Amino acid sequence: MSVQIIHLTENDVALLQSINAMFGVVFDDAGSYSSNKPSSSYLQTLLGTSSFIALAAVDGQEVVGAIAAYELKKFEQQRSEIYIYDLAVVSTHRRQGIATALIQELKVIGAARGAYVIYVQADKGVEDQPAIELYSKLGTIEDVFHFDIAVEGGHKNT
Repeated sequence: MSVQIIHLTENDVALLQSINAMFGVVFDDAGSYSSNKPSSSYLQTLLGTSSFIALAAVDGQEVVGAIAAYELKKFEQQRSEIYIYDLAVVSTHRRQGIATALIQELKVIGAARGAYVIYVQADKGVEDQPAIELYSKLGTIEDVFHFDIAVEGGHKNT
């Protein structure tokens, strides 16, 4: 595999913008990922925080996969957990171990930060079956519900 996994830093704003564009294409959701783009300074600040983790799988100059994750520091014990918010690989590079390599790198980062678990949600649709198979290979399934609770006056998705 000639793909390189890069852990983004605050100097990688352009790479994060490329990840955002790739997510929009892979998820067929350009509206969420490109209609109201964050500013470069916003992305630089986000990349500079310890709670946001971005990994890019790059083949040459092309982003072919990525993870956007968040470290959640716990209060009940001195530890944290990592939440995979987005994970995608472009269709031309699937079934080559890229998603697994991204998760393996996230595990290394999580261990260094004292995380005890990485968790991810997956939709139950047929189109999400490959993701479910990947996550099942790497972890255990928990039967939980997910609820979205609107914030009145909060920022609306566009």
